[in-house]
Amino acid sequence: MNCTDEVLAAARELSAEMSALRFAPPVAFTYNPLDYAWAGHEAYIRRFATGPKQAFYLGMNPGPFGMAQTGVPFGEIPAVTLWMGITAVINRPEKTHPKRPIQGFSCPRSEVSGRRLWGLFEQLYGTAENFFAHAYVANYCPLIWMSESGANIPPTQLPREQVSRIDDACQRHLVRLIRALRPTCLIGVGAYALQQLQIAAAAIPEASFTLGSILHPSPASPLSNKCWPDKPREQILDILRRAQLPPPPFA
Repeated sequence: MNCTDEVLAAARELSAEMSALRFAPPVAFTYNPLDYAWAGHEAYIRRFATGPKQAFYLGMNPGPFGMAQTGVPFGEIPAVTLWMGITAVINRPEKTHPKRPIQGFSCPRSEVSGRRLWGLFEQLYGTAENFFAHAYVANYCPLIWMSESGANIPPTQLPREQVSRIDDACQRHLVRLIRALRPTCLIGVGAYALQQLQIAAAAIPEASFTLGSILHPSPASPLSNKCWPDKPREQILDILRRAQLPPPPFA
């Protein structure tokens, strides 16, 4: 099985495992973009999971106006359509919150985290083809959870027994992705993602990795609002330097 087919198979398996889970309050709504937005996610994999990478970036889980709408990690719509060249017809979950509709590529809202992250990669690499020749981006967990009010619920706020079931499936998927893409750098987008990468790396003792993290681009982070993009640019260059990899062409 080639790299692309392996990543596709891993995503399908993770989607099925996630769809089988059930969540108690405070969770009232659960969206699985690997199900209803599969067309966008499949297009992303087929276009960019095409062979070994030097760097693997990991986020936490989808944002409501990014991957939840497009199926693409950190899927800010202009970045996905104009920079990556991806469009797709997106379906809807069976149950949606009226404050969190799925409008697919017609969603008018901006995913700030995605705008910042993909914008940084565009500054460093120029084209998407240049970036993805060396790197790949995924999310640890594909699910997004909401309360009755429509407020986002991060994985860190779920009951422990539910987190355990999520982690079992997501860690298996993460290890499978790393084995398929064979990166030398594992880079967490935020501290949570770095923690998951450290667990996965320990499960692959035959490989050696340079691990690190960059500032999460969320607008909820005062540090990100103050230091983006200068701080994460410095962090990326430091990680690549430690891994003895060349800097991005426009660094």
